[in-house]
Amino acid sequence: MAPERDIRAALESRLGRVHAAQRIGIEAENEARVFGGGINFFHPENWYALPRIIRACLKLVGMHGRAQRNATRIDVRHNEIVLPRLPTMFDGFTLLHLSDLHVDINDTIAGYIASAVRDLEYDICVMTGDYRARTAGAIEGTIDGMRRIVTVLRKPIAAVLGNHDSVWMVPDFEALGIQVLLNESLCVEREGAALLIAGVDDPHYYRADNLDRAARLIDEHMVSILLSHTPEIYRHASHAGFDVMLCGHTHGGQICLPGGVPVTLDARLPRRYGRGAWSHGRMQGYTSVGAGTSILDVRINCPPEVTLHHLRCG
Repeated sequence: MAPERDIRAALESRLGRVHAAQRIGIEAENEARVFGGGINFFHPENWYALPRIIRACLKLVGMHGRAQRNATRIDVRHNEIVLPRLPTMFDGFTLLHLSDLHVDINDTIAGYIASAVRDLEYDICVMTGDYRARTAGAIEGTIDGMRRIVTVLRKPIAAVLGNHDSVWMVPDFEALGIQVLLNESLCVEREGAALLIAGVDDPHYYRADNLDRAARLIDEHMVSILLSHTPEIYRHASHAGFDVMLCGHTHGGQICLPGGVPVTLDARLPRRYGRGAWSHGRMQGYTSVGAGTSILDVRINCPPEVTLHHLRCG
């Protein structure tokens, strides 16, 4: 890993002094809080006693083993997105969407995710944040887990950071071939036509998103896709002119009532935006329930997923 001062200098050059200083400063000051900061006041992932409480409750009702097995059974879901302005060259263009991997929550989840995606067909892989299990601490386990997954992925790979992620991960991710979009965008070209993929820094805890900067290359003739860790900025994204928004963060609730009804989504938004396909205005969206787990490696009535989004001409 490069010295911290070199990474800081590179981030300042890339992001500007203010954004870099905000992201680094907030991470150092507040990342392990249980109360305060971010959009939400309560951050349960930082409460050290919560995993023990949940595990004890699941064991008490005899569901702990089943809930752990559920977390390893990753669904491959397909979502068709019909876009009237999509150039015919991009008809059938497919994005593999991975979210909320939390690869260092245990020693096995990276292997299960790698197995789920190894043989899939797609044109680009996009990731919408939360690669680390905790919101603070070492990142080496996260980098190792991501390396195991990236070895079976096809490039290009574009990603954004989530509220669990450290900005110090960026150089290691990009050394693995993952292009991290920090309020930035990239163009995918095909036969003279272009598709814009933009990504914002975490809007949930760090509130470091800048849609104006991420959307600066959008024009009226280009279809644009926004990567955001959380769907909570859906209104702003829609009015910024994006055609599609892909996100995660909610885990679909992770532990849900029968019928997949989430107990909580840890997000301030209407529940219809909390999982699966949705729309707001003319923008279409999709919130992944995630491939990994948060706080504890269990799932109930909410299987993990990786998603293939197929773009279609309208």
